[in-house]
Amino acid sequence: MKSVMTTLLGSALLATSLSAAAMDPEKQIETRQAGFTYMAWNMGKIKAQVIDGSVEYNQQQVEAAANTIAAIANSGIGALFGPGTEQDIGDVHTRVDPALFENMQDVAQLAGNMGTAANTLAAKAATGDQSEIRMAFAEVGKTCKACHDKYRLD
Repeated sequence: MKSVMTTLLGSALLATSLSAAAMDPEKQIETRQAGFTYMAWNMGKIKAQVIDGSVEYNQQQVEAAANTIAAIANSGIGALFGPGTEQDIGDVHTRVDPALFENMQDVAQLAGNMGTAANTLAAKAATGDQSEIRMAFAEVGKTCKACHDKYRLD
């Protein structure tokens, strides 16, 4: 079931990335924010179970969350940073630093690092080895922070 859900999520995100050019900038911002929010929610599930221990560890939930993070990270979500999405549009606000759009090669490297780290997290989650999951989770967090530190406004 989890692989079916991951496949469906990945397919939906891929379709979104392929159709991003057809989206207006407002919809691109909303869609990318939804993707990153969903990623953060899944990071929170892993954090609660493996890092904090505030929720009882559930192998299937952690693995599903890690697979979801990898699917989003590798979905082509970068296509949602199209022209006009560097600024607020109506009621839709963005915290992206316009410098992102001037440094796409650097952004591509950061995104690649995120995809690699997310894939490693998914692989480690499949083993159930919580110490390995913790290390891989930390690497994903570092890739998020690297991009936020450079290209996210307060």
